[in-house]
Amino acid sequence: RLFIDGVAIGKGVWLRSEELELKLEEAREAVRGQLGEFATNTLEYLAREPELLTHDPVIPELGINMHQRQVLVVVRGLDYKEDLLALRRSGYMREMRPVIIGVDGGADALLDLGVTPHLILGDFDSVSRDALDCGATLLVHAYPGGDAPGSTRLDRLGYEYEIIEALGTSEDVAMQIAFAARAELIVMVGSHTSMADFFDKGRSWMASTFLTRMKVSSILVDAKGVSRLYRTQVRKRDLSLLILS
Repeated sequence: RLFIDGVAIGKGVWLRSEELELKLEEAREAVRGQLGEFATNTLEYLAREPELLTHDPVIPELGINMHQRQVLVVVRGLDYKEDLLALRRSGYMREMRPVIIGVDGGADALLDLGVTPHLILGDFDSVSRDALDCGATLLVHAYPGGDAPGSTRLDRLGYEYEIIEALGTSEDVAMQIAFAARAELIVMVGSHTSMADFFDKGRSWMASTFLTRMKVSSILVDAKGVSRLYRTQVRKRDLSLLILS
């Protein structure tokens, strides 16, 4: 049992090494089964919706130039706050001035750090009024067939918006837009990057994200990698030498 200040707060069971090995093997078997089901689900999705890889979505006129610019896509997912802070500290956002897309609640995550997105995309079920009023272009994600749940709320509140009809999740659509617009680089914050993320989210919803990442992989990087590799381009030593000269 575990005690804090004399109060029992939990209890456990001692495991012999043989029992532990058995539990680990059971976990490995479960992962193998999950991998097989995920692969099957992904192939079924690809056979059912091949347009996800073969076609680009029809993008309405947004008034935002992404051509040969870096695009930062923010999803309010795992470690999004730490990743955004790291990008700011590294000087990346100040010096590269990327086009910023907030996916649903990602728009509020940006505003919380004092950053205004250029584009807000999603079904707008978790976007605050402050985000709607920030001046960003609003783009409602409509599913194949034209069903756009987010438009109902925006119509009721009297906001102007555009609609994009596309396969996949709103996170996928943001990547597809940047890729179709010939962006130089897509930097993802808070998105699903590992197999553990895909399993946690659920196989039926993540096949499209897995396939979209395959499609845009040539220009896609995760924010963690950018913040670790990127360094401000003007070093103090260089500035000192310039002043001295």
